[in-house]
Amino acid sequence: MSQKILISACLLGQPVRYNGRGLSLESQLLDLWKEKGLLVPICPEVEGGFPTPRPPAEIEPNMAGTDVLDHGARVKDVTGADVTDGFVAGARIAVRAALDAGCRFAILTDGSPSCGSVRIYSGRHDGEKREGIGVVTAALRQAGIEVFAQHQLKELALRLEH
Repeated sequence: MSQKILISACLLGQPVRYNGRGLSLESQLLDLWKEKGLLVPICPEVEGGFPTPRPPAEIEPNMAGTDVLDHGARVKDVTGADVTDGFVAGARIAVRAALDAGCRFAILTDGSPSCGSVRIYSGRHDGEKREGIGVVTAALRQAGIEVFAQHQLKELALRLEH
């Protein structure tokens, strides 16, 4: 197995999340992939020009990352500032990084307006989540890269076997 995997840097404990923290993921599978040098860490929001920490941002209500990429939705932070351009820039950088490294798979932080692959926040900054995908997930999937949430490592391990 030598397939590279793009991964949200925060899942490796890097303090790049909006709140200035990491989100360390404990997993034997992740340890194995790290030991084999298969992981390609990236924080698309930092790559897109955002500072750490930064105000939390969400995709507009009832919209998803695909809508943002199609210019049909915006990403706004908790202050009301439109931060869409930075999210789109980060998504483009993530796709380029994945393609350059030969990644066919990604493990991204679910819930994030960038990286969510199962659920994202409501868009109302009310703490509620809903089904949906983030901007980076949408861009990676458009590029043919399969995206898994951090709670789907076993599913990814099965895909890596094929």
